[in-house]
Amino acid sequence: MRQVQNPQLQFGQTDITEIKFDPKSRDDVPQLLKGLQYIYITPEVREQVFTILEESIVGKTNPRLGRPGMELWKILVMGVLRINLNCDYDRLHELVNQHRTIRAMLGHGVNWEDLTEYHLQTIKDNVSLLTPEILDKINTVVVETGHKLLKKNEEASLEGRCDSFVV
Repeated sequence: MRQVQNPQLQFGQTDITEIKFDPKSRDDVPQLLKGLQYIYITPEVREQVFTILEESIVGKTNPRLGRPGMELWKILVMGVLRINLNCDYDRLHELVNQHRTIRAMLGHGVNWEDLTEYHLQTIKDNVSLLTPEILDKINTVVVETGHKLLKKNEEASLEGRCDSFVV
């Protein structure tokens, strides 16, 4: 049966709440990982997101049959990276196997000799479980959470600005 995440830390593994990011980085990967970290450390948001994943992914299988699948947290991290970076599975394969901060977010140690490697087909099989419908439900939860964070005062309104041009 799939787990949300293994609660038992291994030697050398960094707790997701303790992962530090470069505050001066302008790259999109640290920003995505900070958002995922916020989802992980906020109990009510994490509960909503993983309820959606459990109903959609785990609900389709018999928990007593077969081998345990990839943890839901890892599927979520890989799926968010793939969608938001607009990358193919080959780039995602390289990122999850070589990028130190992403590996820490996936629950692997960065200081010890952690030889865990994801195969390309395993990534394809698991990340493809995140259908557009599932991602839309998760997106709704995340957007509502963002609105609550930004709109602490009931009178404040959220404003957006768009710039466009005709080609």
